[in-house]
Amino acid sequence: MTIYDISEKAGVSIATVSRVLNGSSNVSEKTKKKVLDVIRQYEYTPNAFARGLGLNTMKTIGIMCADSSDLYLAKAISYIEQLLRANDYGSILCCTGYELETKAASMNLLITKKVDGIILVGSNFIYEREADNQYVTDAAAQVPVMLLNAALDVPNVYSVVSDDFTSMYEATLQMIRAGVKDIVYFYNSTSYSGKKKLAGYRAAMEEKKLPGGSLMQFYSGSHEDIPAMVEQLKKLHRRGVSFHGVIASDDTLALAALKYARESGLQVPRDLSVLGYNNSMLAMCCDPELTSIDNKLETLCQHLTTTLMGVLGGNEMPKKTIFSGEIIKRGTTR
Repeated sequence: MTIYDISEKAGVSIATVSRVLNGSSNVSEKTKKKVLDVIRQYEYTPNAFARGLGLNTMKTIGIMCADSSDLYLAKAISYIEQLLRANDYGSILCCTGYELETKAASMNLLITKKVDGIILVGSNFIYEREADNQYVTDAAAQVPVMLLNAALDVPNVYSVVSDDFTSMYEATLQMIRAGVKDIVYFYNSTSYSGKKKLAGYRAAMEEKKLPGGSLMQFYSGSHEDIPAMVEQLKKLHRRGVSFHGVIASDDTLALAALKYARESGLQVPRDLSVLGYNNSMLAMCCDPELTSIDNKLETLCQHLTTTLMGVLGGNEMPKKTIFSGEIIKRGTTR
């Protein structure tokens, strides 16, 4: 018996069941009785976030990320943990890696720890195949699940995302308008977010009737192996592919493009324009400083935490919220 079942048998929404479990006064006595009757009939034992039935909340949120050494994910975790502490919640962090089996095992571990909710940090937790997302759906039947920069339309899952498609589309158009038309797209992820970024680049190139196929470069190595990233761009050049712009899916790849330019005797941005993504601290650790897309990570984390607190309080909260990114122009683009 899950809150889905209670919702269906009582003929009310999951949010209403949550409000009853949390003891919210924003529920009529008639509706509250209907929900409690179902709970008693089926001997449902709510998890620890059901404050309204006399159980004490664990005041703990589970956080899952693939790799905490990744700058973007590490920063997101830092923001989220600070915000949770400000709301008197602790956290349990699981670094899952990228295999589905390990992600599902970590999810189950957090459920057994009776956490009040689960936050999935990063877009690689959501898959194209519906069956591969079942582990998220199953968890959401027991606790609220929050997605940072990914989306899944199932009950009790809430998404806060950056509009990566539009950000990358506008960045590509901006570089084209500056006179750079042979633009390499250098990327390292095919996650939910990664596909949105790639689609934005392709849409802009197609709109301007520019070739993009041979210029799309997928890097599959370690995110810490800068020399390997540089070598991939050198190999592209040795194959006779001409390019005067690089748009990267993250700032690390963009720094590799700058290193490629320096080692190849190219001046930035005169000979090679470079644009990164995430507007991380790396953007100001190079000369010239890196033009990068600010995907508003801190704002995303703030809204995600506010949404989670609202859900745990039994309030109706938006299922999906989208924020726009911003191009922060510095010295690596014309």
